[in-house]
Amino acid sequence: MLALPTGSLAQQAGRTYRMCWLSSAAGRDEKYNVAFLDRLRELGFVENRNLVVDFRAAEGHLDRLPKLAAEAARTKCDLFFAPGPEAVLAAVRQSSRDEPIVIMANDYDPVATGHITNLARPGGRLTGVSMLQAELPAKRLEVLKELVPQVKRVGVLADRSTKGQLARTQGAAERIGVDLVVHEFQQAPYDYEAAFVQLTAGKAQAVLVLASGAFVPARKAIPLLAVKHRLPSMFNNDLWAEAGGLLSYGPDFSANYRRAADQVARILRGAKAGDIPFEQAPAVELVVNLKTAKTLGIGIAPAALARVNRVIE
Repeated sequence: MLALPTGSLAQQAGRTYRMCWLSSAAGRDEKYNVAFLDRLRELGFVENRNLVVDFRAAEGHLDRLPKLAAEAARTKCDLFFAPGPEAVLAAVRQSSRDEPIVIMANDYDPVATGHITNLARPGGRLTGVSMLQAELPAKRLEVLKELVPQVKRVGVLADRSTKGQLARTQGAAERIGVDLVVHEFQQAPYDYEAAFVQLTAGKAQAVLVLASGAFVPARKAIPLLAVKHRLPSMFNNDLWAEAGGLLSYGPDFSANYRRAADQVARILRGAKAGDIPFEQAPAVELVVNLKTAKTLGIGIAPAALARVNRVIE
């Protein structure tokens, strides 16, 4: 026994671990959430065998997060998994004390927001995966302009969780000479139809949807509304393009959620969260839905298509 590594000792035979999982909106059946649980299973942490998954979702109502986090904290979690908007992490930190936290910073930058000072040595009880939100919001606007060059005025869907992304998008708009029409949702439930009416009234020629967990339940509705209002659309991951969005530019969510599962497993085996370096999404994908392009009557130049990672037909 003395020869066994510390992690093997920590993962005690017969012990059941409890992972408290707080979601702003996405259900467990989301493709990337399934990938997360599949990876945990591969690593030896199997639900209903040696792992209890306490999953709680706010269903897009961010004001519900503090209560959900407090309820989870009372169950004595071994670890918190806090993917999505910064509000999820804030609720977990407020309600918990010493439990380690693994985050998926899907729509915020954990360094820029002050949650950690260093990706390599996060310290404290926090680690996770950063989805490059310091740079991608601006890049999405640039890519949208490159692939649909006739666009000069872009509508933006934002909410309270996307303020940092909005600021970077506004900076990019100034650099490339694009005007923005911003609709910032204030309180759930969001009225997406009214938002698109506002964008078209403001003469938007395309729409950029910022990365917010609160938008996930409307993954089918938003692309449909964009097509209905004849607006080319840009999103933060391929699931939106698969749902009918014209473009997406961002990391592979499923692959990165699997990386978060690796971190969860290390912690359950005895590692300290603050000693585990933050992961960064290694690559981004540009996806084009050619069926939507055809519906909108948009032709994408062959030179532009050459840089596309995946085409949906």
